[in-house]
Amino acid sequence: MDITTPSTELTDVITDMWVDLARDQRSYGSQLLGPENRAVIRETVVQRIVADTLFVARREGAVVGFVMFTVEHSRYEQEGEPGLIENLYVEPGARRNGIGSALLEAAEERLVADGATVIKLEAMARNDAGRQFYAAHGYRPHRLALKKPTENDTA
Repeated sequence: MDITTPSTELTDVITDMWVDLARDQRSYGSQLLGPENRAVIRETVVQRIVADTLFVARREGAVVGFVMFTVEHSRYEQEGEPGLIENLYVEPGARRNGIGSALLEAAEERLVADGATVIKLEAMARNDAGRQFYAAHGYRPHRLALKKPTENDTA
């Protein structure tokens, strides 16, 4: 398995994987729509490739996963420089082979090299496997996001 920075030739492959990721996250309560955001994410993938803030995992030459990451820039002064891991995805048939761990580690190393002093990420609250994966890599809850539907079916 190799972790590399992709060329823009892989834009559509990575975009398709992101759509699969968004579709998968719907089962955990995400409101993000995959196919409906294809054009936006395709543009984002190109930007991330050019900015060198996206890695892919290849196994036997085939792309089997990706991770996006960035040093977070805010208008607010903060203690330390936060890095952000986004959109870590491994094809279902390639999971549990260390690919996600390798992608996460590569992104973390790049973020630290770019000055990050803390690394943040998000996982869906109902995604037990994802939360366990991140916990095994030293991530702990930091913030809690809450949501409430505006429609009430009991009214």
